Amino acid sequence: MRNVCRLAREVLDIAAASIRPGITTDEIDAIVHQATIDRGAYPSPLNYRNFPKSVCTSVNEVICHGIPDKRKLQEGDIINIGTVSPPGYKMAADGYHGDLNETYPVGRVDDDSKRLMRTARQCLDEAIKLCKPGALFRDLGKTIEPIARANGCSVVRTYCGHGINDLFHCAPNVPHYAKNKAVGTMKPGMCFTIEPMINLGHWDLEHWPDDWTAVTIDGKRSAQFEETLLITETGVEVLTAGKPRADLQ
Repeated sequence: MRNVCRLAREVLDIAAASIRPGITTDEIDAIVHQATIDRGAYPSPLNYRNFPKSVCTSVNEVICHGIPDKRKLQEGDIINIGTVSPPGYKMAADGYHGDLNETYPVGRVDDDSKRLMRTARQCLDEAIKLCKPGALFRDLGKTIEPIARANGCSVVRTYCGHGINDLFHCAPNVPHYAKNKAVGTMKPGMCFTIEPMINLGHWDLEHWPDDWTAVTIDGKRSAQFEETLLITETGVEVLTAGKPRADLQ
């Protein structure tokens, strides 16, 4: 898991470095695909439940699972590059997955978008601080939702974090909103993701006819950050950790 998560972070950082006005999400997809193959791995999203591309690219009002296409990114957009998850290290037979995503500005963005991205990152970081043996999965939302609300945002309820190992998605489910009824206690050796999706408007969503793309119900922007975590005997290890971003400080 450490190996594959390190690879996933490398690939995401390569993809992020390509973000600029004028690039298409198809071009970002090609960069992700090649960087993954170069590392002897395979992009988990490709053909997963018929998903057609190697990475999710979610722009502006897209909450998650955006499908790369020929649309050019424009100055002022925000984009989430997500589920960069090559299963297998050196050999696909190793069969493990690493999962992470981040939301990035395209050039200069407005103050609401900056607030949204900072809030989403803070929600994730504060939730990670709670993770240790004996902690309850249902308690993460008690920390995440008040942070979102204090910043004038809402927390998506339809999607949640998840267990991950040799399966891409498995138990436990990790909701991000308060008063959820998630089952389970964190134990050493567990790997799972936390990935709060934070909206500027209402938390509800709808899906496009492609059966993948989830968008905000009111057309307002959404941001998300995700890490894969390992519960240790004494706390938590962020397997997909990257360098702090200056634009989120």
